[in-house]
Amino acid sequence: MSRTIVGVMGPGRGASREVSAAAHELGRLIALQGWVLLTGGRDAGVMAAASSGAKEAGGITVGILPGADTRGASADVDIPIITGLGQARNNINVLSSSIVIACGMGAGTAAEIALALKAGKHVILLHCGLEAAAFFQSLSQERVFIAEQASEAVTIAAKLLGAT
Repeated sequence: MSRTIVGVMGPGRGASREVSAAAHELGRLIALQGWVLLTGGRDAGVMAAASSGAKEAGGITVGILPGADTRGASADVDIPIITGLGQARNNINVLSSSIVIACGMGAGTAAEIALALKAGKHVILLHCGLEAAAFFQSLSQERVFIAEQASEAVTIAAKLLGAT
């Protein structure tokens, strides 16, 4: 039986404490739903925080790594996928996820959101800023959702995934 994979995308080194805390809570809540967490896999920012939260709650974590080995990977990644693709791995992140939750905003995150919308995926924005939210909703109002906190993002995801 296939497991639901939820992608959490967000800034690496540039993630604020608030965004990292939200990502940690997202990871925890995703694990409690029984979903598999997918991130960019590195030991930085949203990727590390979400993976840590999921592991603390007993979840399974997948990291889609940009390099040709596991250097720089989060210790909380159970299944590292080594791509050697650099930023091009963003397409793998998105296509492998049943739904994408963007936590925080940066150029890489914006690229992942755009790829997700192009692939017809639902995207939930958390701590992404009003301008970014307005822009992405202008591209697809029916597939972009805004959450104020991690618990709301997971509730929206559950509804979209038919889990409730």
